[in-house]
Amino acid sequence: MSDTPSNGLSTADCVERRATTKGNSQKSAGEATQCVFAPLFGLERVRQAAKKDKKQRFTALLHHLDLELLGRAYQKLNKEAATGVDDVTWESYGENLEENLEGLHERVHKGRYRAKPSKRIWIPKSDGKQRPIGIASLEDKIVQQGLIWILEVIYEEDFKGFSYGFRPARNQHMALDAVYVAITQRKVSWVLDADIRGFFDNINHNWLMRFLEHRVGDKRVLRLVKKFLRAGVSEDGQWSMSKSGTPQGAVISPLLANIYLHYALDLWVNHWRKTKARGEVIIIRYADDFIMGFQYRDDAESMLRALKERMAKFNLELHEDKTRLIEFGRFAMEDCRKRKKGKPESFDFLGFTHRCAKRRSDGHFTVRRETIKKRLKAKLDAIKIELRRRMHHKVAKTGQWLRSVINGYLNYYSVPGNQPALTTFRSEICKAWVKTLRRRSQAGASKKWARYSKLIRTWIPSVIVRHPYPNQRLIV
Repeated sequence: MSDTPSNGLSTADCVERRATTKGNSQKSAGEATQCVFAPLFGLERVRQAAKKDKKQRFTALLHHLDLELLGRAYQKLNKEAATGVDDVTWESYGENLEENLEGLHERVHKGRYRAKPSKRIWIPKSDGKQRPIGIASLEDKIVQQGLIWILEVIYEEDFKGFSYGFRPARNQHMALDAVYVAITQRKVSWVLDADIRGFFDNINHNWLMRFLEHRVGDKRVLRLVKKFLRAGVSEDGQWSMSKSGTPQGAVISPLLANIYLHYALDLWVNHWRKTKARGEVIIIRYADDFIMGFQYRDDAESMLRALKERMAKFNLELHEDKTRLIEFGRFAMEDCRKRKKGKPESFDFLGFTHRCAKRRSDGHFTVRRETIKKRLKAKLDAIKIELRRRMHHKVAKTGQWLRSVINGYLNYYSVPGNQPALTTFRSEICKAWVKTLRRRSQAGASKKWARYSKLIRTWIPSVIVRHPYPNQRLIV
């Protein structure tokens, strides 16, 4: 059976490549983005060369990191971001911007630039654990952002269509749409939900530099990347060397991670499914989280064994508790019913629990996406704590804050089929706010519900679907 349809693309590529929407250019979103900023930074010739010759090594890149690019990189940074070990804020650096950038440019091009260690902080995760975050110094952020623009011009021509994380003109919802379309429209009966344990902490520096050297021959650029990798971390004033990994939170880390997985995973999976698989195989990756779909169980089991070996080769391993092979797809519901096993298992990806379901309109198979319950509860708990802290603030000020928080939440989670979870979310927030208002004073407890209803209508956004169906946004 051939894997190539009439248009010359593999079936998996058909699923993983995003089609254009009405009114847009016929170029892909990634290519269109490159065409915008590549000429702006004088990098269009580099992009064209990278597109034309996939094996070309670029030996002269650092001169693109000029004063104009450094200035644009400075403007790109988050003005409110926390400071690194240098304690330099965005505003203070900008007070003498021209002179600061000239000095930075001179140090970079004369090889005298020294990367500073990242300041390590810890942020809580939804599972109760803590995640280490590295905050780079301001000048490190500027140089890293400039390098990103230079390297992206090359690697955006190389990266596979099924890679969605931290790329121009791509986002989580495109990856979610790709998962939905792949499972509903392709021959998928088994799903491998994979997670790489401590990926950012275990990136092997030697392998990463070897991967970069496939395309980058400018030793000055390679030395800069090495400086960032070896700068180490500072925690409570104590410096420690970084022998592996890239700091989560560093501006350049997502791009380096994508380059690492492009060679360690993406190219290999693409080759494996063309040469080893008996049936259809699809993959959608967002950073270090990825979903694979298989037509046949033996392909899925064979891939899982091979994947473990492949990851070990590059100093990585799959998270045993978070990596699962499950029966999932249009035939899974019927097969489970016949075997009296209940409903097929679900899997989590990018904040959503994916379940096998049937459409109410015609009974056809679909994938229902719901907010992960733990994340919904964690968000509600955080809002309730903040509401208690703001108990005696002005009602309008708290209402504005609530509207902003809820809108941000709904902008991400308001996908078709997720209305019940979102309605619950909104209802719980309304109850928590009313409870807080009533506790402000004895008079507040005696107020009629109509007055609270008016506040809710004024400040709390309604639940509406804010994203189209995946097969409308991602036309296959």
